[in-house]
Amino acid sequence: MKTIVVYSSSNKQGNTADACKKYIAQSGADSLYLDDFIIHDYTYEHRHTDDDFRGLFLQILEYDHIVFASPVYWYAVTPRMKAFFDRISEYMDDKSLHPVLRRLRGKAFSIHTNSISDTAPEPMLAMLIKTCEYLGMQVKEQKHFHYPQAY
Repeated sequence: MKTIVVYSSSNKQGNTADACKKYIAQSGADSLYLDDFIIHDYTYEHRHTDDDFRGLFLQILEYDHIVFASPVYWYAVTPRMKAFFDRISEYMDDKSLHPVLRRLRGKAFSIHTNSISDTAPEPMLAMLIKTCEYLGMQVKEQKHFHYPQAY
């Protein structure tokens, strides 16, 4: 199964990167750090076709298993990860893009989160799981990495 880890964090070498590196070393997965790219917020007018989102989305579609990894930011994923998920709506809005969106169907997804808490917050997990399931993906695993409080 061809796997990619799609991760985001304000600290490129922080706890999320550490957890991702360990998973990648064990699984042989590829990785993509979303914060290295420009991903604008979703707009109903689809004004942001000049950023990196569509190219990244097409690249990710080449994988069978997508691991979404993010630290917990106020009970949610990072802003860049949220923008990435929101931008998928463009493929639902434009009927000519539906065939591309349908390529997500049947793919596996996993969620890797990390924080100083023992578990990821349910609203964060629900957003990721329900969105991916709506798109026809199947959950493979959900892991939460507990890191000690840094302050």
